[in-house]
Formats: sequence, structure tokens, C-alpha cells
Amino acid sequence: MAKKSVATLQKGSGKEITKIIISEKSEKTGAYVYKEVFVHNDNVKEVVAAAQK
Repeated sequence: MAKKSVATLQKGSGKEITKIIISEKSEKTGAYVYKEVFVHNDNVKEVVAAAQK
């Protein structure tokens, strides 16, 4: 499962970056682990699709 949230930074170039939070279930403990990734807006769909697999 992946969640998308737009990261806003003070400079204008920050609007081109998206923060993606990916949750994965650990096979060892069964607990969820969250990974945060900053991706350019052009690559968001590819990263979210890869996280869904």
C-alpha cells in the first residue's frame, strides 16, 4: 500500500517533488514498516505501481 502526499517546500522548485509513504508488512515480526521516498512528479505513478506489487 502506498500513500501520496505533496511535499511543499519554501522554494518554487519544491512543488515538483512528491513524498510517497510505502507501508510493508515485515515477514519476521508481522509489524508494518513505513518507507518514505521523495520522487519527482513525473515518476509518481511508476513508484506507486511498483509498491502495489
